Amino acid sequence: MSEPLPIGFSPCPNDTWMFDALVRVPEFVPGLRPLPWLADIEALNERALAGEAPLPVTKLSAHGLFWVERDYLVLRTGAALGRGCGPLVVAREATALGALAGRKIAIPGAYTTAHLLLRCFAPASVTVVPMRFDRIMPAVAAGEVDAGLVIHEARFVFRDHGLQQVADLGQVWEAATGLPLPLGVIAAHRSLPAGQVRAVEEGIARSIAAAEADPAAAWPFVKAHSQELSDEVCRQHIALYVNEFSRDMGAEGAAALAELRARGQAAGLLPR
Repeated sequence: MSEPLPIGFSPCPNDTWMFDALVRVPEFVPGLRPLPWLADIEALNERALAGEAPLPVTKLSAHGLFWVERDYLVLRTGAALGRGCGPLVVAREATALGALAGRKIAIPGAYTTAHLLLRCFAPASVTVVPMRFDRIMPAVAAGEVDAGLVIHEARFVFRDHGLQQVADLGQVWEAATGLPLPLGVIAAHRSLPAGQVRAVEEGIARSIAAAEADPAAAWPFVKAHSQELSDEVCRQHIALYVNEFSRDMGAEGAAALAELRARGQAAGLLPR
């Protein structure tokens, strides 16, 4: 019997939807025994960066990936990449992104793509305050920080906290580059045999197809990890972040990653 293969991904609805069949159905991919390791995206970034007991396959933010590319290669499948899906800057009152110069902005982690985008497009004088993504909206509403950078399902519910949108960094990115926004990818450690890499890559594509063919089968896994999100928010989340680039990022997805890397390097925010 093959050894279990740990695979890291987030508990967000798009990831649990994509990975459901792969981790639930025995021998979904013959010879592959996926062992799910669920954690917040920044925790996955930090584990890869630490380099100790690295996960052989893991979700990474695009920003996190750029710091570990010597150790990890990007899979074609499973990416969170698209249009109209960018992180939002929110505040208690409507204002402009440029007006946040010198202000404190909560971010969902130093190695998130959201943070890299903020550094590329916001005033250089902003002060960032890292915190867990689900703490950001309450912190902004309570006045602990001047604004917040929200990701995941927060883009659908920030108004419930009495907050206003300052900027959609996805729209800013698309206007500047004309490319889809690369938020996150699935990556394989370079020590993983090529055959296993291909099996995981193809398995993710098949798992996405299985969820699309039988949504009811994937739903229990999604809801088990959805942190009490409503069914409607879960569905919106999946519809936004699971798309043609998730099935295969293709040349356009690869170009988007390259553009983000180049902009981050030009701004002195990434290693060369």
